Amino acid sequence: MNPDRFHVTLTSVGRPTMHGWWDSESTARGKVTEWIGLSKGPGARVTLVDEETGTVLTTWPGEA
Repeated sequence: MNPDRFHVTLTSVGRPTMHGWWDSESTARGKVTEWIGLSKGPGARVTLVDEETGTVLTTWPGEA
């Protein structure tokens, strides 16, 4: 497995505040849930991307 495949980013007001990479999608999805709990302030957003395919797997909050 590629250790940098699943990338999670927490941004606030368009600026990255935290990010990390995991080789397991389930672990990365767990981080999404954890980071949603840390998301404070205006414009907070959590995004999970499969770096191998370039696919955005999930975002929070969801698209309006």
